[in-house]
Amino acid sequence: MSTDQPVPSFPTSLGTSEGTSITLLGQDLATDLMGHVSFGELAYWLITLRRPTPQQARLFEAVLLGLADHGFTPTAIAARLTYLSAPDAIQGALAAGILGGGARFLGVTEDTGRFLAGLLATTDPRPADEAGWDALARRAVADRAVAGQFVPGLGHPVHKEGDPRTPRIIGIAREEGLYGPHLALFEAIGRVHPEILGKRLPLNGAGVSGAALADLGLPLELLRGVVLLARCAGLLGHVAEEIRRPVANSIYLAVDRNAVYIPPNGTGTADT
Repeated sequence: MSTDQPVPSFPTSLGTSEGTSITLLGQDLATDLMGHVSFGELAYWLITLRRPTPQQARLFEAVLLGLADHGFTPTAIAARLTYLSAPDAIQGALAAGILGGGARFLGVTEDTGRFLAGLLATTDPRPADEAGWDALARRAVADRAVAGQFVPGLGHPVHKEGDPRTPRIIGIAREEGLYGPHLALFEAIGRVHPEILGKRLPLNGAGVSGAALADLGLPLELLRGVVLLARCAGLLGHVAEEIRRPVANSIYLAVDRNAVYIPPNGTGTADT
């Protein structure tokens, strides 16, 4: 009786390596991809297992650019402070910034994509004109208002009068024939929400990115991952700038030297 054990198999459609070659997505990495495919195209291909058309690649990379950096956000500060603490482990600084991607920063892209997709999944047939999209948007915004919930993708702490990324991404989607139902509904929310909420809020760049990525057909559960891919480049830029022109120690000292002790029971007074 044979004592041979079956060889385990681990299927993948991504990458494999042999002694003299690397295969990625069914292509020879060195000869077919390197020098021929941009990093953004490769990322889209890895996520969807579909090579993007030039139109899809342009919109996808525009989204990546729009999400790469937004100044001294908490994620950037976390990366810089972690690098200050552990300059011997740059991976820790990048990881610290990436881990800060949540409901308030970076996670809005996924939240908006899921919100819009959920509305569209229960809408049949889909609106045929702007009036129809506006009617659907009114119901959606009103439902969120009644429930005391925010509308994902509405508002920005800095760009009070309008996020410059939003019209640019919508414009590129239109130019490339990729303007779909998620963007249509998102724009409708932008038009109708003031009459329901009593104030005008900008459609933010994170939200429009979620709508654009959903129209591109990316899986909703991976939208935050796309944001983190983009933001990793920005975080690496912050660490590089921290090396060239450090500010993290000043941030640390500003907090530490201005900390004021307050008794835990809240009955005492602190020196000022």
